[in-house]
Amino acid sequence: MKRQAALAVRWSSGELVLRDPGQNRDAAFTHEERRRLGIEGLLPPAVLKLSQQVEMELEHIFSKSEPLEQYIGLIALLDRNEVLFYRLLVENLERLTPIIYTPTVGLACQQFSHIFRRPRGLFLCPADRGQLVRRLRNFSQRDVRLIVVTDNERILGLGDQGAGGMAIPIGKLILYCAGAGIHPFYCLPISLDVGTDNGALLEDPHYLGYRGRRLRGPEYDSFIEEFVQAVKTVFPRALLQWEDFKKGNAFTLLERYAGRLPSFNDDIQGTSAVALAGIFSGLRILGTRLADQRILLAGAGAAGVGIGRLLRLALRQEGVPEGELRRRLVFVDSCGLVTEQRAGLERHKREFALGADECQCYELSDPSICSLTDIIRKVRPTVLIGTTGQPGDFTPAGIRAMAEACPRPMIFPLSNPTSKAECTPSEALVHSDGRALVATGSPFEPVVFEGRKHVIGQCNNVFIFPGIGLGALISEATRISESMFLAAARCLAQFTMEHTSLEGESLYPQVRRLREVSRLIAFKVAQTAREEGIGRTLNDAEISAELEGFFWNPDYPSRLKGAGGEGGWEE
Repeated sequence: MKRQAALAVRWSSGELVLRDPGQNRDAAFTHEERRRLGIEGLLPPAVLKLSQQVEMELEHIFSKSEPLEQYIGLIALLDRNEVLFYRLLVENLERLTPIIYTPTVGLACQQFSHIFRRPRGLFLCPADRGQLVRRLRNFSQRDVRLIVVTDNERILGLGDQGAGGMAIPIGKLILYCAGAGIHPFYCLPISLDVGTDNGALLEDPHYLGYRGRRLRGPEYDSFIEEFVQAVKTVFPRALLQWEDFKKGNAFTLLERYAGRLPSFNDDIQGTSAVALAGIFSGLRILGTRLADQRILLAGAGAAGVGIGRLLRLALRQEGVPEGELRRRLVFVDSCGLVTEQRAGLERHKREFALGADECQCYELSDPSICSLTDIIRKVRPTVLIGTTGQPGDFTPAGIRAMAEACPRPMIFPLSNPTSKAECTPSEALVHSDGRALVATGSPFEPVVFEGRKHVIGQCNNVFIFPGIGLGALISEATRISESMFLAAARCLAQFTMEHTSLEGESLYPQVRRLREVSRLIAFKVAQTAREEGIGRTLNDAEISAELEGFFWNPDYPSRLKGAGGEGGWEE
């Protein structure tokens, strides 16, 4: 017993500060702060400014050649010094976002169990049923305002990643903090680890997740119901973002719970808003109207149908008659054209299924016309959007058919990560003779075609969801409406046209402008909540003041509270 007592670690209050990422400053502690905390001698003697630390960490990250190693290094910094991590990210969003999120986060999900260092957030599994309120109360922060939750089944274009899907909520919340100034204090990532049907994971002896097949049917439904009730009980002020659920569950959960707690699905609604923003930007470049477009959507999953729903709302607002709407939005999935005649059509596809009259209008009644290229030739779309997750779906022949039907087609291969894109920007430009307006789901370098540089805008949900979240929190919205996403799309397109040179014809701004974009979108979201009667009745000046007061800038607090550091830091 004496030996055990002697070996027990007894941290001083100062040492605890060094080990708390929310309070630690590493070498930025001044000599006076070190004296007051009792940590003199526990750090090298030099005192660095935050700007110097950022320079050093940037050097550390890019001394690593592999993106996954860079990701591991960034997460290690987050685990050690929160302010330094976020200052580094905010000042280098363009360079670091592809590492901390897509495309590198896909590798992090696949390797999660093998790169795991320190737990973050909550993992809830079937063994916790009946105890979810207690599990949520195990999280030390009681004023959680923002939760991103996944059940890990449809991670990016990679499918079921089991417990590894937790890297997605962690990454999304990092982008909320860096891109919309939401303090990490308010954020909670959650993995609903209800099992996995990924056999490779179950066979991996080092897999950290719940070892069992996925819950399905009533068992799954009751688990989700208990989870939602627990969130309402423990974190009643929280906004909930559903993330990377398989399409059937994604639509069901959104419809079931949107009216019971403020919540949205980024794969359905965030994707729809950012895609629509790109179309709006393209329309401004071309000097034409949305009401004049024919849009072909390849992929009828959560993302594709979400885009279709918001496009339908926008077309309605532009005065397109109800009878015209279904003809303007044509869907193709892995089985071909989505029509009412197809047996066993999934519920979420029925609202966009073409009837006999629409098929006849496009001369699509012949069942042999089933390839995407053939359908392009018949429909003659002006906009082609891909969410199939199948590389090569936009063939050279299909792209040429787009260019034959339209002088300046918009071609959006949105599937990610990069390896899943329906075509590359270079292919879209080469086979359209350089005339296409291109946006992609993953980042691509500019393309030079016949001496002209084409900047490829990234249709990245990061331009939408941080602003939606910030606006919802400021307005204390009781519901997240489709009108908020439409307002966000218009706002993003307006910002793009005001801050992007037309020479490169990029349909999106640079990621480094994300904090500006998010504040503008948040303002519009708060206005929309007020106008729809689902948020605080703040006037515009009050919304601006609330945004200013809530918005977090990563910097070290000015001074310590109390002698010896008790009570932490004072902002």
